[in-house]
Parts: sequence; structure tokens; C-alpha cells
Amino acid sequence: MEYIENLQLKQAFDFIQYTGKNIFLTGKAGTGKTTFLKHIKEVSPKRMIVVAPTGVAAINAGGVTIHSFFQMPFGPHIPVTNSQFNPFDEEPQAASRNGVQKFSREKINIIKSLDLLVIDEISMVRADLLDGIDEVLRRYRNHSKPFGGVQLLMIGDIQQLAPIAKDDEWEILKRYYDTVYFFSSKALRQTAYISIELKHIFRQSDREFIDILNKVRDNRIDPETLNILNKRYIPNINKDDNDGYITLTTHNHQSQRINDSKLQKLKSSLHTFKAIVKGEFPEYSYPTDYELQLKIGAQVMFVKNDSSFEKLYYNGKIGTIVDIDDDIIQVKCEGDSNDIAVTMVEWQNYKYSIDDETSAISETIIGSFIQYPLKLAWAITIHKSQGLTFEKAIIDASSAFAHGQVYVALSRCKTIEGMILSSPLSTQCIKNDSTVLEFSRSVEQNPPTKEVLVAAKNEYQQQLVAELFDFSPIQRRLNYCIKLLKENYSVVFGDIHEQLEQMSLLLKSEIVEVNDRFSVQLNQLLRQGIVIEKNEALQERIGKACTYYIDKIDTVFAYVLGKISIETDNKAVRKTIVTTTDKLH
Repeated sequence: MEYIENLQLKQAFDFIQYTGKNIFLTGKAGTGKTTFLKHIKEVSPKRMIVVAPTGVAAINAGGVTIHSFFQMPFGPHIPVTNSQFNPFDEEPQAASRNGVQKFSREKINIIKSLDLLVIDEISMVRADLLDGIDEVLRRYRNHSKPFGGVQLLMIGDIQQLAPIAKDDEWEILKRYYDTVYFFSSKALRQTAYISIELKHIFRQSDREFIDILNKVRDNRIDPETLNILNKRYIPNINKDDNDGYITLTTHNHQSQRINDSKLQKLKSSLHTFKAIVKGEFPEYSYPTDYELQLKIGAQVMFVKNDSSFEKLYYNGKIGTIVDIDDDIIQVKCEGDSNDIAVTMVEWQNYKYSIDDETSAISETIIGSFIQYPLKLAWAITIHKSQGLTFEKAIIDASSAFAHGQVYVALSRCKTIEGMILSSPLSTQCIKNDSTVLEFSRSVEQNPPTKEVLVAAKNEYQQQLVAELFDFSPIQRRLNYCIKLLKENYSVVFGDIHEQLEQMSLLLKSEIVEVNDRFSVQLNQLLRQGIVIEKNEALQERIGKACTYYIDKIDTVFAYVLGKISIETDNKAVRKTIVTTTDKLH
């Protein structure tokens, strides 16, 4: 993907890489949102995690689910007001009211070190869920800033599949929100987030078909467009005569019935392949069936990209099983000269952790799912087809019931010639939400300017410098150590308390008070509009300040901590004090 030639992709990359702005990255189906996410994960130095609303979406994005990482219960989440946040309380009453569990120390450390939170498939994230994320981040980071000051990258097409709120859930949520969509989040509305819409479509190249899809997406469908689409309606279609076509249905029971019926009609022997599950890999994240039942002659879809050099298949590619051996399934795909020998592959489930040496956020594999990357594919639901591309598809959208369903179904097809309608489309079955359309128009009409990017870069640089010379976390940690010793004074022997008090005085006189004066000078310069990256004198001044503080911190802490000896018969108290003082090193 050429970022230099694509203005919106280059702009999105610059905002992520060089600013702290929250970003909503959107674009029509096939504009490269998923590819962009993979690129960011590979090249960005920011400490990030990737989350998604569903298990399969999380696995595909190389992340974890929102509910698992943030330990959010399912069901409505009551938003919290700023007055309910207590900066000294890591488990406030709002958390218990919403059923949020206590976090492990490791997860708290991950949250505290986080630079960038990527939320994929944001269109399916409800406003209350986003506010729940905000509450967790505020609790463990900065309670006064939306999302605790973490930068958000929200990726998705709001015109595609919508978040789900059952009637009883909406009865509760409508007291707090005007819509269920993520952009109604109270926390998000407190931020000056920017929206970038990707324009170039990679999936389709036919200009006429792209225009038709855009009209369906934007609720601009006219009689002429409807007439062109309905020319693809074939009455009384015999689906048995349409090998290589996959039927997209609105409901799961419809696709299940088609697949079961087709498989049963095949005269060949039934083969059952059980997946191998290791470690932690929840069932809702399984990318295909745990017990995969296949026959020679079955139409299948690949559910993973081929990681080998040959790149023989991709997620969504359709083929037919021509042979089944002990360990290999041979699949014939239309247009390929050779059959594909399919073996079992591995999906990995990740957990985020902190690298002790680098303090970076690292991905740790905690489980795996090993299975053939196939599933029966005479039919699939429109919901599960999101993100896939098909050469040939039969679309059954007569029972469409949700915003964006018809658009998702139609936009899975590479060409209009590869699409068949099993029933004619009407304007009634194309569901559009006026709120979404209004939001989309606002996004399209208000792209960020170069001036916004320049200002955001300068603001981010100033923020990084301010954080660099912020010694309050060290002060808080040292004060906490002293507080622990006071609380356990009767069981701790020696002069450790006096030594830490001495350290506190040195920290104040040698570092904090000096930094207070330096910060005043620095802020005066920054208020004059000086751009740090273009001012060598200021960079030199900052460099000298860093050298001074590093030397003083090393002197103050290394000297005192090197002499500290904790003497106590209480093992629990000793462990707590050692753990706390170790964090001062």
C-alpha cells in the first residue's frame, strides 16, 4: 500500500505517529482499513494494544476483545460523571456498580504505560461500552482526561454493521444516550477527535459498480440504480447449478440450513476433523468449527490468509474439496491451474504484558487453535462476511432487518457480474439510519486540515516534554513507601524510615524545586510558539536538563537505596515494602 500516493492514508499515519489526537479512521468497504492497521502495528514505536468487539474480529486484528481486556460485563453500562472519579481510589463505587472486576497489577501496569489504544470494527461498539473503556482508563491513569489521556485510533465504517441493543437494554440506555452508536459516547464528545475518510477503493475497480454501492451506502438509491441492481435478480434460481457461488443470508439459521442440506446431498464419505486447542482460546473466538465435518465435493471457504511464500489462498477464497487424505485436504479453486494442498494451521490468542527489560508492551501467546483453515461455504451470514471479498455471491437480503446489512452484502462482491440476487431488492429492505447518515456527512465535509496537523504536532511535542520533566509520579511512589512504613512502624526495624525521609528531602531540594523554576522558563518559551523540533538552542537546553536530572536521580536514589536494609519478622510486610521500594530504582 503506497502511503505517499494516498493522501488520506498518509494523513492518518502522520496523526497517529506524530500527534496525540484521537482519530476515527473510516472508509467504504475495501478501502484498506485492515491493511493500514497491520502497517501501524509493524512500524509505530508507540506502546499500543488492539481490541475489537467480537472474538473473531479480535483474532483477525491480532488483538483481544474489549470485554476481556477491560473486564467489562455484558449488558448496559451506566455512564459515570466526572464527580464520581476519585484520583486516589483505583476501585471506585462506579466500577462496582457496573460490575467491573478488580484488575491485576500486570494489567494496571499495561494500562499505565499505554500510548495508543486501537479499536477495530468501531461500528459495532456501543456508546456505553466506549464510556466503560473511558472509566477504566481514567481510573488507572489520569482521572481528569477523557480515556485517561490515551490516544484512540477507532477503525471502521459506520455505514456497515451496527451495534446491537435489545429493547430492554435500550430502555435503560436511552436515559443517557441519544443513539447506540460510538459517536454518542459522553467521553468521546469531550475530545476534539478528528475523522479521516479513506477514499480509494481497492476491492472493486468497476466505476459504475462503485457508484451503485455508494448510493446504497449513502441512502441515495434512485429508481435507475435499483433497476440496475435488480437486473441481477434471477427468478427460481437453482442454487445447485451455481458452483463457486456463496449465498449471503441475513440470519444464521438460514445459512446453517443451506450448508447442512448441501452436505447431506453429497454421496461421498463424511470426514470429521477435531481442532487442537492449547492453553486459553475461548470458544467464541474459534475461527472455524471445532469439529469440522467435510466431504469430497463440498464447497468451502478459506478462513485465513496463507502465510507461506506462495500465498495460495486468502480469507474468503472459495473452492471445492476434490480429495481428502489423512493429513491433507485438496481444494480446487476456480481459475487456479493447480489444486491447493491444505494442512492444519494455527491461530494464536494473545495476552498483553509488560517487558521487564524495556518496559514496552509485548504480546504473549496464551493459547492456540489448530484446525484446517476451512469452513462449509455454500452459505454464510452477512454479519460474518464483513471484511471478506467474494468473486461470486448469491445475495438473499429480502429479510434485512438492520442498518447497513444490504450494503455489507453487496459490497462483498468484486464485480456486479459476480453477484446474483435471489429476490428483488426494494427501497424498504435497504435499512439506513438517518443519524448515521448525518454523522457520515459531517465526517466527509470536515476533513482535518494541514494546519490542524501542524498544531497537533506542536501540542504533542510540548506534552511529551512536559511528561519528561514531570517528577510527580516519583514523588507519589516515594510518599507511598513512607506511608507504608508509618503504618507498619511497629514491625519494621532499623532506620529505613529516616533514610526514605532523607531521600524525600533530597528529591525536593535537588530535583523538584529546580525543575519548578526550569518548567516556568520552558513554558514561557513554548507559549511564544517555538517549535521544538526546529529550535536547536531549545533542544540543547532540554538535553542539558535531562543530563542534570539523570545525574541527580542516580545520586539521590542509588545512594540511599543502596544503603537500605529492611528488617522485619513479618513476611507479608517485608514483601510489600520490597516490592514498593524496588519500583524506585
